Amino acid sequence: QVQLRESGGGLVQSGDSLRVSCAASGGTLSTYSVGWFRQAPGKEREFVCAMSWSGGSKYYGDSGKGRFTLSRENAKNSVILQMNNLKPEDTAVYYCAAGPGINRDYLSAPLGYGYWGRGTQVTVSS
Repeated sequence: QVQLRESGGGLVQSGDSLRVSCAASGGTLSTYSVGWFRQAPGKEREFVCAMSWSGGSKYYGDSGKGRFTLSRENAKNSVILQMNNLKPEDTAVYYCAAGPGINRDYLSAPLGYGYWGRGTQVTVSS
């Protein structure tokens, strides 16, 4: 069973960049599609971005489009979410997820994933 662990969150200022990672154990992450979601207090879990297991497709939610980049580090069995020009509204717990899906409709919904990490807190001050 795949276990995911996020790291790299923290407190940054508006306009800063942050790199959060998701490392897998118990399975090979490159054989799974991977997604990032975030959840702010009192709000529903929101789709951030996803990458298909084949690596051929990447999808971004409106909130991170143009500022966030998702990539794989297969040698480290991990994925990286690079976030640039962060804004206070990006403040949330960021979750990594893995699953077998391919298309955007499947990968942009929490139900499309069978494995989840515990999340890492990202706080952006103004």
